[in-house]
Amino acid sequence: MTVRWFSVVVDCQDLHAQARWWADTLDWRLVYEADDEAVIVPPHALDPSRLVPLHERCPGLVFVPVPEGKTVKNRLHIDLAPGPEDDQATDVQALLDRGATRADVGQDDDVSWVVLRDPEGNEFCVLSPRD
Repeated sequence: MTVRWFSVVVDCQDLHAQARWWADTLDWRLVYEADDEAVIVPPHALDPSRLVPLHERCPGLVFVPVPEGKTVKNRLHIDLAPGPEDDQATDVQALLDRGATRADVGQDDDVSWVVLRDPEGNEFCVLSPRD
């Protein structure tokens, strides 16, 4: 097959605020912004000294406007992971301080991840530290 994963598209009501929130969360860069779309990518994607083969490039996040608000649990979500020496609780608190909220999607109390919602209600998880 000749297709590759190019982007994840996030429907939102305030695409500019969502793009900035996720760019700050991931330490990614806003590379395109218009009234109908905003795109963020990892910083290495902008490094001209790193020629990453096309099939090894990771997807960006694209934010597009929709008129309706979010009403049900996401069918697809993003998992974030602290580094092996980082503290999950500290990262979760930093996200909460920036506008994320805790979410209950039916997870047990003893799971190793934390479910949060971004400022527009999209669920995502913060996993335990990973390599």
